[in-house]
Amino acid sequence: MPTAALGLDLGTQSARALVVDLATGTALGAAEAPYARGTRTDPHDPDVARQHPLDHLAAAGAAGRAALAAARGQGPVDVVGIGVDTTGSTPLPVDARLQPLAGDPRFADDPAAWAWLWKDHSAKAEAAEITGLARERRPHYLARCGGTYSSEWYWAKVLHARRVAPRVFAAAHAWLECCDFVVAWLTGAAGLAALPRSVCAAGHKGLHAPDWAGLPDAEFLAGLDPSLAGLRARLEGPFAPAGRSAGRLAAAPAAALGLAPGIPVSVGALDAHLGAVGAGIAEGDLVKVLGTSTCDMAVARLDRLPGIEGISGIVRDSIVPGLVGFEAGQSAVGDLFDWCALGLSGAGHEALQHEAARMPPGASGLLALDWHNGNRCVLVDPELSGLVVGLSLQTRPAELYRALVEATAFGARVILERLVSGGVPARRLIACGGIAQKSPLVLQVLADVLARPVLVAGAGETCALGAAICGAVAGGWFPDVTTAQRSLCPAPARAYAPDPASVPVYERLHRLYQRLHDAFGPRRGALGDVMKELLAVRALARRAT
Repeated sequence: MPTAALGLDLGTQSARALVVDLATGTALGAAEAPYARGTRTDPHDPDVARQHPLDHLAAAGAAGRAALAAARGQGPVDVVGIGVDTTGSTPLPVDARLQPLAGDPRFADDPAAWAWLWKDHSAKAEAAEITGLARERRPHYLARCGGTYSSEWYWAKVLHARRVAPRVFAAAHAWLECCDFVVAWLTGAAGLAALPRSVCAAGHKGLHAPDWAGLPDAEFLAGLDPSLAGLRARLEGPFAPAGRSAGRLAAAPAAALGLAPGIPVSVGALDAHLGAVGAGIAEGDLVKVLGTSTCDMAVARLDRLPGIEGISGIVRDSIVPGLVGFEAGQSAVGDLFDWCALGLSGAGHEALQHEAARMPPGASGLLALDWHNGNRCVLVDPELSGLVVGLSLQTRPAELYRALVEATAFGARVILERLVSGGVPARRLIACGGIAQKSPLVLQVLADVLARPVLVAGAGETCALGAAICGAVAGGWFPDVTTAQRSLCPAPARAYAPDPASVPVYERLHRLYQRLHDAFGPRRGALGDVMKELLAVRALARRAT
């Protein structure tokens, strides 16, 4: 009977499950299940993105059950541990027994009671307020998140909910990150004291650090809103890295998954961070998780944590326990390609990629800024927007598609250069995620723009594999995450080498990209107010209608 671990990966659009043989690293079964209600948006506010938390649980159960059924089709399987990752920061309000308010009939159709998806940017004003107060009173907080607090993160979203949905906020005992909520369901935790929460999510999104005794202090939070200080008091409790046991599988989720109760469950983590684990990240690696957005992950063995402007997270134990984790990324990558291929042209990815791949660099005459969902790094500003220069009446959809692919590569180069200048070792580049598996165009352009080889992770579902690795460690099968990686992470599947003919063309285009980046970037460029003024005009026009 194979000994296995189950990894549950709850991404932006669906839940995936992977059953891994711990003796061989072989995938015994895999499955995917969509969220029944998808993502709820608001036609009057393009920054809103919410998901129903019960959809997450249903999809996790369905995907896990199907993956286990596939594994058992080959014979009995002994599952010794379960790991979980989710998107983040994706907080949701819960009652004192950690049940979601969205499951309460009073709030079932209230989007403020749903999970606030990572790409919900409705808390822009609150993020700016947090940044301003921290610069004045707690500058050391900002040193760990690149100098700016993001509207994608926990405290900004909770404060915005306090202001726009006071009824929901008043009814909530606490707000949990999605990864902690799923672990609470799996373990049957009936209160925060019984739930070890994710160091990964709290550190990268909630300003948690051992240096200042955990979460931001009550005095600072009260300076934003006194109710946040009260929330902080209720959030006291254990925080731990993924791979640590959070408890054992409870009866109800065991039935949903088709497992016996009592299996150890790992503390949760964010999807990109466990994607880096599943890609085999080690010191000296930069792992690019290419999905709807992109997250760049690195680890280093450091005694003192640096601060790097524009790098959105520097947290000890957040990726591989014992190492400092670095996170950066771009807010729109797969979403950006979808916008062009499906929403704008309707031609579809395959046709556009095929035509775009035949074009030499620079042939379109286009240059784009990849800020259609704001800039996560290094400008850290959700109110920046997309830009395309060079359009003509002859511009074809495939030319625009290629320009957007190139723009994401130029943005990736800005991040890489900032990390390296901050002393982060990034000698080997590994790409993983759906785009890395499906798009040779994106990987080749990335290698050409970075002028470096780009390896593709050997595992197809790196996030789910990283979760399974943490489940195996929590179940005691491996002593630590690094040992488990050596046994379970396959070697890179292939490498994309830079094309010597393309590199100098992209060097020239990148210099132009950098000029646009700096000109339209806030607080520094001559055109830094243009995108903000356009948003202000849009807001006035929409209010008038």
